[in-house]
Amino acid sequence: MLLPRLPPRPPPCPPRPLRRPEQSSPVDPVLPVPGYLRPPWWARLAGAILKPWIELTRDPEVPPIQLDRPVCYVLEHYGLSNMLILDRACREAGLPSPLAPLPGDPLGRSRAYVALSRRRKGSLGRPAHRSHSGALARLLMAHRLNPQQDVQLVPVSILVGRTPERQSGWFSVLFSENWALVGRFRRLLAILLNGRDTLVRFSPGFPVREIVNEDIPHERTVRKASRVLRVHFRRVREAIIGPDLSTRRLLVDRVLGAEPVRRAIADTARREGSTPTEVWSKAYRYAWEIAADYSHPVVRSLSFVLTAFWNRIYDGVQVHHLDKLKDVAPGHEVIYVPSHRSHMDYLLLSYLLYRNGIVPPHIVAGINLNLPLIGPILRRGGAFFIRRSIKGNALYTAVLGEYVAQLVGEGFSIEYFIEGGRSRTGRLLQPKGGMIAMTLRAFLRAPRRPVVFQPVYIGYEKLIEGDSYLDELTGRPKQKENIGALAVAALGTLRRRYGQVAVSFGEPIHLEDVLARHAPGWRDETADPEGRPLWFGEAVDEVALRIQENINRAADVNPINLLALAVLSTPKHAMDEADLLAQLALSKKLLAALPYSDRVTVTPYSPAEIVAYGEAMGVLRRIQHPLGDVLAMEGDTAVLQSYFRNNVLHLFAAPAWIALCFQNNRRISRAGVLRLGRTIYPFIKAELFLPWTAEEFAARLDATINLFVAEGLLALTSEDEGGFLTRGPGQTDEVFRLRAVAYSLQQAFERYFIAIASLVRRGPRTISASELESFCQLAAQRLSLLYAPAAPEFFDKSLFRGFIARLRDMKLVWLCADGKLDFDETLMAWDKDAKIVLGRELRHTIQHITSDASASPRTTGEGPAFKG
Repeated sequence: MLLPRLPPRPPPCPPRPLRRPEQSSPVDPVLPVPGYLRPPWWARLAGAILKPWIELTRDPEVPPIQLDRPVCYVLEHYGLSNMLILDRACREAGLPSPLAPLPGDPLGRSRAYVALSRRRKGSLGRPAHRSHSGALARLLMAHRLNPQQDVQLVPVSILVGRTPERQSGWFSVLFSENWALVGRFRRLLAILLNGRDTLVRFSPGFPVREIVNEDIPHERTVRKASRVLRVHFRRVREAIIGPDLSTRRLLVDRVLGAEPVRRAIADTARREGSTPTEVWSKAYRYAWEIAADYSHPVVRSLSFVLTAFWNRIYDGVQVHHLDKLKDVAPGHEVIYVPSHRSHMDYLLLSYLLYRNGIVPPHIVAGINLNLPLIGPILRRGGAFFIRRSIKGNALYTAVLGEYVAQLVGEGFSIEYFIEGGRSRTGRLLQPKGGMIAMTLRAFLRAPRRPVVFQPVYIGYEKLIEGDSYLDELTGRPKQKENIGALAVAALGTLRRRYGQVAVSFGEPIHLEDVLARHAPGWRDETADPEGRPLWFGEAVDEVALRIQENINRAADVNPINLLALAVLSTPKHAMDEADLLAQLALSKKLLAALPYSDRVTVTPYSPAEIVAYGEAMGVLRRIQHPLGDVLAMEGDTAVLQSYFRNNVLHLFAAPAWIALCFQNNRRISRAGVLRLGRTIYPFIKAELFLPWTAEEFAARLDATINLFVAEGLLALTSEDEGGFLTRGPGQTDEVFRLRAVAYSLQQAFERYFIAIASLVRRGPRTISASELESFCQLAAQRLSLLYAPAAPEFFDKSLFRGFIARLRDMKLVWLCADGKLDFDETLMAWDKDAKIVLGRELRHTIQHITSDASASPRTTGEGPAFKG
């Protein structure tokens, strides 16, 4: 049976007596032909009157209906307008009319549709809802009495005023589609105001014969079929306009009445010596501060404003793999986890979901955005605000955790950024597992529907926050958000163009699959709201890591990414036009021949079109010269472009590593390149969130070597032990291209060598991890002053912290009792391997800096030398 099986439950009222279809003889099955009978004259007249007010959108455009058997449509609610809209949608799709009888007329009323509910007259013209499935009961009975009947049921959802349009007005929002069963007058207003935004969603049909073939009584079959159909319509409505929302106050009351919060109130009162009433008031203020106040009219109104805003500042928004999200979303609790590079991220994602018929999620926002005027609007758009730091505040943690649990339990989709803040370098930041842990705990407590994490890659060609990022990267403190600053920024934003934006949906992560690996018997464990099983942390870490990996696997490569990758590889950030075109062609060939994943998308522009686009965007400056034009990125533009290079750096990790091995060596064995690649891979993997194992990365290196040989960038000179690889001499075009490819990874390896050289020069048990981080940052800053200016992330302390943590994870270094770092001769081998890759001059400078510092009192971690 195609319908999901649900446990039976008694009907709310006794079923109506069934009227046996009038059949004197078996009915011969008749194959339906679209339009086999015309609707009655009054229906055609009413449809003609309604036609100017209705514009239909069918979803899908070609309904998934088999036309080799009769079709009976199922509507959620009866209504003349619904019937006429359905008839028109069927006519336009070339389907049988619902206003013509089925073969043999098993419904007994010359129609081909049933409605699960209809209105009765109520007081003052208000509708009184009642269950009404008599027509469905007659259809099921007809199949029981006549084995030759073979009708298929096709559920059809009709939503008037769901999709916003720019020309719609604020008054129209009040009459847009919602969960209320409205009266005839309100329905008429909805059609007059929003009829041009009518969505008709056809679901796949299923045969009635599969329902009646179950060996259960007829009345129970009717109740079961009606119940399952109601659940189906509810899920479709939830996916399009969102869940049936309770008020903010009721949700807050449920949070405060939950056992974990009551226990936290009692513990806090006992610990602080306060009365439970005082602590309850504090918890109430916390909950009221956190809770969203979702309003569909506000969301719809915001869509009008944002449509105009996007059209003003962007040249287009590209959406990739949304169809795959639509396939997985129904029946799941969806947790959206996008990359976080701009304040536009959450506005863009919610807007695109709403415009494409998916309910916008509730969004975790920092309390710093809860500003006057802006905060209430964001709250009604689905944002709920949390404090940046909740460590040590058990009461706040309990209230927030329970609020998230209520959202998960009620089936609300949620969006949060696991990086904790916006990336200032363009790389994905190390994930924070706090919200993932709350989501997992909420699911374990009440696993009502499966949870799926949906990674989302968001890529820009220009950043609205570009100027502020530049200030922060050059050392200025982050400016605190305020109304005045946002107003000034908004006015400046409207005067500029920011190119295109790409929103790409990555491979989803099913929480139950993760739990099955870490805790196969998790369903049998006692659900403790505050429990933390031994496997809990590992499961959270795996989800967080896979989210980052899948975001990277959905990357969109735009022209600005490719230009930044090529031009920033030169010391003066300038390239001859012919060299730039060749480098762009090589980058596109690497992406096409060795795809990172099936969800990575690449600009279709040719190299010449990419260069022209970069000039039009103001990223490239053309310097004309008699011997050939030069294209350059100058000043602050070059610093900002490192951000867009870093967006796609992970896609070129394997080619960059191979090219890096030939920066200072003309000849290396193939086996040596692969061995070094396996050695360095754990650190590259952790920094760039690469998805492969060490062996898979080695296989990718091997395939990349074959491509380099085919392109003439390397030559295979011997077949012994896999062969020796050589590059060309001097300043040939092939060497230039290899150097450009290698540059993107070169600074990462230099950071690794700075840390290793510092440890080796000082010796074991002489420096702590925090002291090493601070020194490495200073050494990297000095290298940037001595040589070509480096990208800001070159001396980012967090990257050194991550590298040192990875050394500890791999047991290459470990912590002594006094907090100092210890190591053995294994780390010495790393020091020797680094000499193969780094040039002699650079190695000497690093060694000189580390040797001087080891004898300097500034390396103790005290004094002004260690100020960030």
